[in-house]
Amino acid sequence: MRLATERLVLRDLVADDWRDLQAFEGDPEVVRYQEYTARTEEDCRTYIAALNEDAEAAPRITRDLGITLPEEGRVVGRVGLHLIKPALREAAVWYVLGRPVRGRGYATEALRAMIGYGFGELGLHRVYADIDPRNEASRRVVARLGFRLEAHHLENVFLKSEWCDTEIHALLRREWKG
Repeated sequence: MRLATERLVLRDLVADDWRDLQAFEGDPEVVRYQEYTARTEEDCRTYIAALNEDAEAAPRITRDLGITLPEEGRVVGRVGLHLIKPALREAAVWYVLGRPVRGRGYATEALRAMIGYGFGELGLHRVYADIDPRNEASRRVVARLGFRLEAHHLENVFLKSEWCDTEIHALLRREWKG
């Protein structure tokens, strides 16, 4: 799968992308608010292999694409969409970017493309992001795209040795401005 934006190319990850993936997902600060800890080389290789296996499923439930800078070709982040309730046309979305490329609007641009694909190609009704409320940058990304805060759950998940809150930010197809 491949989506292009004004400045980015979003594409399926391939086995050779493990180094790029590990460069940012091996950084504890980058994955601070993720459910997983910093990824090792083996973690990255295994993750990409699992993604490629999932991509062959029919119907495809998960799209987890590398965010690349066309002039460089390297993977600098990921953006994803997972059909949580296919019958209800609902999906969860996510994004992660390496520190060197943060603050340039890439997460917003990549997520905008993925949401457009979800509402357009997949005919989704609703998308949502599950965000740690301490992650202000992530909250700003979804706000720029028109997501609404639907819920704030108190200490509903135990991650990295602590109870954490989560927020659900959602967007309906009829609310999507593209």
